[in-house]
Formats: sequence, C-alpha cells, structure tokens
Amino acid sequence: MYSNNENELQDQEDMNSGDMAQTFTIGEVAKMIGSKIRTIRYYDEIGLVKSTSHTEGKHRLYTMEDIWRLELTATLRYLDFGIEDISQLLSGSLSVDKALDWQMESLSIQVNALTHMISILQQAKQQQGDSMRYLYDLVQAKASNVEKRKQFIAEKVAATELFDGVPLEWQDPMLYFFNKCIVQQEKTTPKQIAAWNELQEIINDPQFIKDVKNTGFASSTKELQPRYDADTWIKKLDLFYVQLTQAVEKKKSADSPEVQAIIEETISLYANTEETFYNEDFLKSYLDRAEQTRTPLIERIDRLCAIMSPQLNLLAEANLVFIQNLQRKLELDNQTSEQPKS
Repeated sequence: MYSNNENELQDQEDMNSGDMAQTFTIGEVAKMIGSKIRTIRYYDEIGLVKSTSHTEGKHRLYTMEDIWRLELTATLRYLDFGIEDISQLLSGSLSVDKALDWQMESLSIQVNALTHMISILQQAKQQQGDSMRYLYDLVQAKASNVEKRKQFIAEKVAATELFDGVPLEWQDPMLYFFNKCIVQQEKTTPKQIAAWNELQEIINDPQFIKDVKNTGFASSTKELQPRYDADTWIKKLDLFYVQLTQAVEKKKSADSPEVQAIIEETISLYANTEETFYNEDFLKSYLDRAEQTRTPLIERIDRLCAIMSPQLNLLAEANLVFIQNLQRKLELDNQTSEQPKS
C-alpha cells in the first residue's frame, strides 16, 4: 500500500507523464484552481485564457497548460495586475521585467494613496468640533482641484516656453487629451490624487521638459496647419475620443480592427494632406518622433496618466500596436523596393 506521500507523488507523476492532451470541463477546472466558473468563462470570452477545445455540445475543455495559465492569471490578479497587462504578459508582448516594474510603481501609488487617506482621518480625529463635517470638507477640497490643476499646467507651460513658436490657437489642441482626461477631472480618488502629485513632481523636473521638447512636440503644428484649422482639428480629435470611449465600453482590445481604425484616423491628423499619411517619408518622421517619446520620464508620465484615466491607457496601448503596424509596413515597403525588377 502507498503512504500519503507516495500517493501524492504518484498523482503528480500521472499528471506529468500522463496524456498531456487530457482535458477537463470548466466545472472541474474551477474546483481544481479554486475559482468561480463565471470568472473562467469571462477570461475565455475576452480572449485572456481560451479553452483549447470544446465538446460536441460546445462545452469548454481545458488542458493542463490552459489550467496553468489560469492559475498564473489568478496569481497576477491577486497581485493587482490589470487584465490588459496580464494579456500582454501571456502573449509575450510585454516583458516580465517591465511588467514587474510597472506593477511595483502602481502599488507604490496605492501605498501613497492609503497614506494620504490615513492623514485625512488623523486630521479629522484631531478636530474638537464636528469631525464628520471637517472630514467631508477636507475630502471635497482635495478631490475637486480642477482650477488648481489648470493653474499649475498654465504656469508650467509659460515658465518652460513649451509652446515657443506655436500659434496661440494651436496650444490648447496640443494638450487636448491631457486636459480632458487629467486636468479637468471633477472628482478624483485617493489613488488618482497620489498619481497627480507624482505627475507634478515629474513635470517640475527640467529633464522632463527637455525630453518633451526633443520629441518635436511643438513643431508638429507646422504639419497640421495646411490641412485643418485648429477648431476643426480639435473637433475631429474629440470625435475620435468619443469613439474610443465607446470601444472601451464594448471591451474592444487595443489591436481590434475598431480601435485600430480610430487610432489610424487620429494619427492621420498629423499629415498635411490625405495622401501624406502612407507616404514613406512621413511614416519615418512619425516613427522617429514616436521613438523619441520613449524616455524613462515620459514613459512614467504615461503610466501615471493611465492610472488617472483608463481611456488614456487604452489610447496609449492602441497607439503602440499601431506604431508596430507602421514599422512592419515600412519594412515590407523596403523589402519590395529592394527586390530586383523583372
């Protein structure tokens, strides 16, 4: 007879050396990993961890590899990783080191947010009068700081001459998404407040301003003006933002045709004619500018903005996918041009 340990070893050997094509129903998998059926079904529906096969009755069947991915997903969710980050990790499009760095940064912001909330509670407790009224007023004051955020950005733009040489009517469009999604938020959570506080620290860093200027941020208006006036441009941009928000609500992925079409239209605003967008010189220029935005400080700003606004997060992810598509297009064009003509 086997001892308990021998039984466990035998079971493990059966799993490892047995038929790797062995499959399990969604109910069996839920019991094996201690999850809920609806959670596993949801991961399948969004394409995060899809079942390998189905029964004749179209019921999901999972292999041991599928189960491992589900267990890994559960672990990452326990560590507060977002669905999109997990998807990129599982697909290999996001490196483990970068994902860990991003998550540690996100958790540090949560720590700051919790510290901030504890501070508010301590201040309220010290009040001799109406602590609850003081608590309410303090939270409202900290969560509703649109005017202070506007003032901070305006003063920073003026002090750094960020828009030096840019016509006045084009200055607001250059910061449109940032203003709409970040600056003009009427209410902010403690986590968003912590992210905004760090945003201010980075924006105050001279190196960040230098990085932004090196991207050709201001010079892009020279390409815009021949095709659209500023009012038309910002209206088109706002339409794309609405479409992107609708795509988010429908849970469209960053590389879905719908999101890609929106991003393509958005980027086409930076071409001075309709024919320019797929012009090789324009694509190279656009990709060069995109490459220059990959500095540590700018990438950190992007992550903080993503924490403050899920819509900006999707826009950044979709933009990255689209840039990769442009790079492949250029590579294919170059390969075609290098082929000898018959």
